[in-house]
Amino acid sequence: MSDDFEDHCWKDVIPSDILEVYSCYQRKVFIGPNPALLAIDLYEVVYAGGPLPPATLAKTHPNSCGEYAHAAIEPTQRLFAAARTAGLPVFYSTGDTRGESRPNFITATKRNRPPVKASDYAIRPEFKPQHGDVVITKQRASVFFGTPLIAHLTQLGVQTLIVCGESTSGCVRATAVDAYSHGFHVVLVEECCFDRSILSHKVNLFDMHHKYTDVMHVDEVTAHLAGMKVRKAG
Repeated sequence: MSDDFEDHCWKDVIPSDILEVYSCYQRKVFIGPNPALLAIDLYEVVYAGGPLPPATLAKTHPNSCGEYAHAAIEPTQRLFAAARTAGLPVFYSTGDTRGESRPNFITATKRNRPPVKASDYAIRPEFKPQHGDVVITKQRASVFFGTPLIAHLTQLGVQTLIVCGESTSGCVRATAVDAYSHGFHVVLVEECCFDRSILSHKVNLFDMHHKYTDVMHVDEVTAHLAGMKVRKAG
């Protein structure tokens, strides 16, 4: 197995025999043509309580990713800056907080759900949407499910999705698998994705890297974007 292909955060949790089992997936990773940036659920509630371990915040801020969310802010800012300089279309997702859009009887599971506050689902100021960006509201994990995202991407001729956000094991994974199923080349930016559990983060990145996506480091992605010609408007 190529050292570069496995040079990622999961190296300390995936044993060598499992790496051998997955060796058939070894390949060259890349950023495909006509990329767009898709930022998944960078909303306030996942940063609540500050940069503390999620276990410490579990009782007061059960939806917070704590220190993992805050550690991802700086690399994600670099990713956004590179994407905007390269002229990429930028898409966001956030939760649909409208009461009429969230009927109580439509629940796939019976897990506890805290009250929904619109302010919790506001995009974090460091990543404030700009003119021309598209914010997609969703009711399920995948940004594709029941939303117009695929129409936007098709109209723009997007072929590659560069994905960041949270949670790696939840909404990021659901969206990445759907994007793969729709035929997009999917790049997950390792340092710009996060979860409440570092183990879930690492294992899910490992699994998606070998099946559905190319996991790349933020420095690789920003270097590629720096070399792109700026997309012309119109």
